[in-house]
Amino acid sequence: NKDMKLSIFAVLASLIFFSTTSLAGETISITEENYASAETARNYRNWLKLGANREIVHMRELPPRGKAAPTVQMNDDTLYSVVITETVDGNVRFSIPESDVYMAVQVVTEGGHGEHYVVGAGDYDLPVETRFAFLIYRTGMEKSFDAAHAAQDKISTDTFKFGTYKLPNYDFDEVEKWTKRLTAETQGKPFEYTFPRTSSDVTDLHQWNLENANGWGGSSPDVNVANMYTNSILLGADKCLATTFDDPESKYFTSVTAYDKDRYLIDGVKHVSSYTWKKNPDGTITVSFNCGDDAANNIDTKGHDFSFTMRYYGVSQKVIDGKVTPEKTLK
Repeated sequence: NKDMKLSIFAVLASLIFFSTTSLAGETISITEENYASAETARNYRNWLKLGANREIVHMRELPPRGKAAPTVQMNDDTLYSVVITETVDGNVRFSIPESDVYMAVQVVTEGGHGEHYVVGAGDYDLPVETRFAFLIYRTGMEKSFDAAHAAQDKISTDTFKFGTYKLPNYDFDEVEKWTKRLTAETQGKPFEYTFPRTSSDVTDLHQWNLENANGWGGSSPDVNVANMYTNSILLGADKCLATTFDDPESKYFTSVTAYDKDRYLIDGVKHVSSYTWKKNPDGTITVSFNCGDDAANNIDTKGHDFSFTMRYYGVSQKVIDGKVTPEKTLK
């Protein structure tokens, strides 16, 4: 009868409501298979808090030190501008303005892959394997902060589809534990990133997870275009250390940056780059750590144990071939 039908409908409605509300409150556990996507969501989340899902977020200063930074192992040699956008018909469209400083855009998928890395002025229309994309504009500071700010201000946002990204409900406390454990695993030996461009390019899932934990959002090496990164082992701050290496001959520039044991920037510590480093008489470069102001290209880690990261912007073939390895020649 009619009353029974209404009663059954009410029960079904309440079950549906209970089911959806219960599921909404459940978190997604972290596994080897979904860690990269979960770590990506954690980084998206940090930038969501800054408004990158509503507008382009320009960082006008160098990144925050320590875990106040929105992303692990942020580079200290360019300024960031970040967008979280929905793709349209499977593509993301963006432009790089004409400027007199270095500017590149990296397109990072929801799986953590830097699917594209492009340098130089132009309009770009590129396919992305996930529905949403995280765009990192890197703007060089080789001339001045003012020049970098002027370049950032020229970036057009007309092609972006803002405001539609929904954060997956991962257990972010668990993500943090995974990240800490994976980071610790790499501190006993030099670590090189490969950053496969798409999910189908992953050949070693554990290696891929290690890369996300140690340097999420990094670039896939591409000679004279994209970047290559390497990390040293964790080093003590209680003695003078130095590394000497051949000129990497990066197309754009090379930098050396120190990080704390969790791969975050250290307060008061400056990087060294090929824009300013002084070469040895034979053309090699020496970078020193905790050796005093008179030491060659010295980086003072302010009493912190540290690792250092080499970044080769527009990496040369000889670096890819392993002929320049500063992280392996410490004395």
